[in-house]
Order: sequence, then structure tokens, then C-alpha cells
Amino acid sequence: MSDELKRGLEGVLVAESELSHVDGEVGKLVYRGYDIEDLARGASYEEVLYLLWHGSLPTRGELDAFTADLAAERAVDDDVLDTVRTLADAGERPMAALRTATSMLSAYDPDSADDADDDGDVAETARRQGRRITAKIPTILAAFQRARQGDDPVAPDPELSHAGNFLYMLTGAEPDDVSEETFDMALTLHADHGLNASTFTAMVIGSTMADVYSGVTGGIGALSGSLHGGANQDVMEVLQEIDDSEKDPVAWVKDAREDGRRIPGFGHRVYKVKDPRARILEEKLRDLSESSGDTTWLEYTTAIEEYLTEQGLPEKGIAPNVDFYSGSVYDSLGIPVDMYTPIFAMSRAGGWIAHVAEYQTDNRLIRPRARYTGPESAEFVPIDDR
Repeated sequence: MSDELKRGLEGVLVAESELSHVDGEVGKLVYRGYDIEDLARGASYEEVLYLLWHGSLPTRGELDAFTADLAAERAVDDDVLDTVRTLADAGERPMAALRTATSMLSAYDPDSADDADDDGDVAETARRQGRRITAKIPTILAAFQRARQGDDPVAPDPELSHAGNFLYMLTGAEPDDVSEETFDMALTLHADHGLNASTFTAMVIGSTMADVYSGVTGGIGALSGSLHGGANQDVMEVLQEIDDSEKDPVAWVKDAREDGRRIPGFGHRVYKVKDPRARILEEKLRDLSESSGDTTWLEYTTAIEEYLTEQGLPEKGIAPNVDFYSGSVYDSLGIPVDMYTPIFAMSRAGGWIAHVAEYQTDNRLIRPRARYTGPESAEFVPIDDR
């Protein structure tokens, strides 16, 4: 057994997966062999969920049944909504509120823990419970945001798509086609991304044969950390700071870099070139800007990217990532800044569930080692003699 230390498990292979592959050298992301650009432009988020959970793209009949089953699970028990309101009134952070409410959902799942253990098909149980979680997270988040505004929750509409229904529950108005299509595309782009920190967390929890509620709750906790989720919020706050300063965005970035500030949205742990998801969202930001007539964020992000490209950052492997454009897209859709990471979780929950289901079908408890660096021998002294 090797004693080589790999901090952060850098480069360590811990599992095999058929779900997604990231090639950071060329900027390519695939879900089960399908290029992310083809899926984002040609498939709905529901189709992508079906692909991740079942291994193939659905037929029309399969998609209709899957979509109907998902929509039928959107309602959330009143006790959970009461808790969401309490958390909103207390000023809780959105990710913490989502973590608490998601964990609470398990109390109202018709599949008991015994059913999950005894039915013989752990992957099917994970998918069935995962369908309920995936359907209810948008309802929780929309209710939380409305409660913060002093508004009552809007009941889900089973006739709307997963993306369209969330925007409807958030605002009380059905979204236009451009907004719904853009948000659906954003959900697809964030659905899975290899063994990132939150996905690995969910998988580790799943490896103990804990239920998928535990895995998703753990994934939310991991995603809430500043080194994982939240970069799109950081980007948006920078854009707002530039706007408030009334400076030219390039001049602002020059000053920020001279002050030693890092520009969020550039650089990625895996990608050494421009994130393929960033290219797609850049186009959607352009569509939204043209639709609304407000091109402020598009102008700022374009100017910043052009300037940093001229400075040679991409040549050093520091290129725009998905967060550089997703924040502007969400703002254009009227979504509050501190809801960006919860929306990330709304999408990525589908990937977490897929990984738990996949891993549990050929399970081995994940149990790494740590190198002990404490004292070799310590003499015990009874408490009265210390």
C-alpha cells in the first residue's frame, strides 16, 4: 500500500463512473458520452435528468411519463413550508435553509427506511426518492425567497417545465420563452461535473448505504462552502461594484489587480481553457440582454474578458469559467444574488442522486487513511495527578 500523501485527493482515482467526463485541456464536458453543447441546446433539463438516472435519452413517451411523475412530486408538506418561513423570518442564509428543509423532507417520504433497505434495488430506491427531492427543491427555494419578501408561496403548476415552474413560483408570473429556455439551459449545464467536492461528499455518504436524502443534504453542505459554490455570486458582486463605482470596467479591473485582488470567474481546478459552459451562457446573456434592452452586464463581462485575454491569462491556463457568465444570466432573470448557489444545488442535485444510485449498485464503503503525525508515545497521567 502506497504511503504517498495526496492532499485534497489530488489526482487520486477513487471510482469508475459512466455519468460525466471533463477534459480540462480541451474544454470538453460530456454526460454519458453526449457533448454538453448538444444537450444544452437540444435537450430539456428533464431529458438530461432521465439520461443521468437511466442511462439513455428518453423517447417521447418515456419523457412524457418521467416529466409527469416529476411534476406530481412538486408539492411540499405544510410543516416543511412552515419551517422554511421560520428560517426566512430568522434571517437564515438560503443554502442553510435549503439544507435544513431538504433533510426534513425525508420525514414525509412514503418510502420508509426499511423499504429502502429491503426492496433489493437500491438504485431504484435512490432514483424514486431522488425524484421527490429534485421536484421539491425548487418549491422550497421559491417559498423561501417569497417568505423573505413577505409574500405567500405560489403553488407549483404541473403544466410548466421544471425550469419554467421555478421561475413562476418565484415571481408569480409565467416566464417568457427566452427566460424559460435560458434557465433550463443553465440547469442542464450545472447538472453534473465529475467528482467535484459536493458530488464526492454525496457519494461518500451513499457508500455507507445511507439514503439519498442524507447524500443530497451532505452535498448541499459541501456546496455551501466558499471554495466550491458561490463564485457566480462573487462575479455578480464585482459587476455591481463596478457599476456603483461608475468606472470603466477595464480600469476597475486594472486597479483591482494592482491591489492584489483576484477577479472571480477566471480559472478552474480542471479547465485550462475556456469552460464550454461559459461559452453557452455568454450567448444566452446576449439573448437576454437583447430581449430586455439592457446590455450593461454583457458589456462589462465582454470588456473584462477581452482585457484579461489580452493580458495573457488564458495562455497561463486561467480562462473564464461557467460562473463568469451565470451570475449575469441569473440577475437578468430577476434572481437575487444570494440565491445563485442554491440554484446551483437545485440543478446539481440531479447529478448527486445519479452518482449515489450508480455507486450503490456496486458499493464499497469509502474509507481512506490519514498519515498519523501526533506523538508516538504519551504517558498517561490520572486526572487527580495532572
